[in-house]
Amino acid sequence: MTINSSPVLTGESARAFVEEAERNAKLPTPRLSPEREAQIAAFLKKSREFVLPPKDKKK
Repeated sequence: MTINSSPVLTGESARAFVEEAERNAKLPTPRLSPEREAQIAAFLKKSREFVLPPKDKKK
């Protein structure tokens, strides 16, 4: 006996899914502003350069 790993839609469910996917495909894709992209790039750069300060050694 084989078991499908992914569900298969049929009938009304399949038609509704396809219509919703086609409707969503026509919506504009959200975009980041150049300023926001620069902020994210700066954040990523800082996160790669992050270094923890040395721990105090108790004598």
